[in-house]
Amino acid sequence: MKRITRNALIGSGVAAGVLGAGLLSTAELMFRLSLDVKYSHWMERLMSAPAAAPYLETPHRDAAEEAEAARWFETAKQPVCLRSEDGLKLNGWLFDPDCASPAPHLYAITMHGYTGGPAEMAKYAHRFARMGFTVLVPAQRCHERSEGRYIGMGWLERRDLMGWITLIVASDPEARILLQGVSMGAATVMMTTGEPQLPRNVVAAIEDCGYTSVWDQFLFNAKHMYHLPYRWMGVPVVSAMSAIARRRAGYGFKEASSVASLRHTIIPMMFIHGAADTFVDPGFLDRNIAACAGPDRERLLVPGAGHAMSASTDPDLYWSRVTAFVERVFGL
Repeated sequence: MKRITRNALIGSGVAAGVLGAGLLSTAELMFRLSLDVKYSHWMERLMSAPAAAPYLETPHRDAAEEAEAARWFETAKQPVCLRSEDGLKLNGWLFDPDCASPAPHLYAITMHGYTGGPAEMAKYAHRFARMGFTVLVPAQRCHERSEGRYIGMGWLERRDLMGWITLIVASDPEARILLQGVSMGAATVMMTTGEPQLPRNVVAAIEDCGYTSVWDQFLFNAKHMYHLPYRWMGVPVVSAMSAIARRRAGYGFKEASSVASLRHTIIPMMFIHGAADTFVDPGFLDRNIAACAGPDRERLLVPGAGHAMSASTDPDLYWSRVTAFVERVFGL
């Protein structure tokens, strides 16, 4: 009996070891594919996988506007650069107001999403330029011409955004700044609004399809994109990924939280999400709103819109609400 028990324990230990090694290997692979730009070619394959197709292939009802904005973006962009707190050279594009009589001291900073780039923000930048804003569109670290190896999912990037804000305020102390971002860019914006050193020059912010935390986002993707069993594989793998990220990139997934940051946010905020988003849980919308400490909060859930597709799915609804919010808060 003792021999049977001992053999059973040994067998259980071996099985647990094999399972643990498998989980760690999976976590290492997912970390590299998701956050290490040394493996960016795999990231591109990941974002073109069948799971990503529903929101990549959705028809754009604002296709004509997107084409016009893309042409404007290429002809009007002016290069600007910044050195991050950890020594990376960050690049971006600056745009003058695109209207006859712009109000003075108005600036908008618009942040792109994961594996994207400044050009994907052209239609948002053009709208704000036509409202009279000078618009800055940074390339987030590890994207386009900005340096970096590990993507921070908004957490490392929040300090980069603080640097861009400081750059604007240094050149124009009377600046009144709007922050806007989509997906990971939305998370960057939300995490930045909770920073203790946020200048009063930042007047308002708009987040479009951002997540509650990096932990929540990777758990959601583990279940819905990679189909990992939630309790016995999803949670351990994401936990191991977080530990790897802390060791190599300098942050853990739970600390990288929009919800925690929003508890310190007092500026007017607009929260937007597509009701048909399969990449970032639409349920994150109300959790982010509930966390926001500021009393001026607007909510927009766009029916039928996939990930980052709210403006393209219902442009009239989207821009009527966004324009009204911006004009109200900035007194335009």
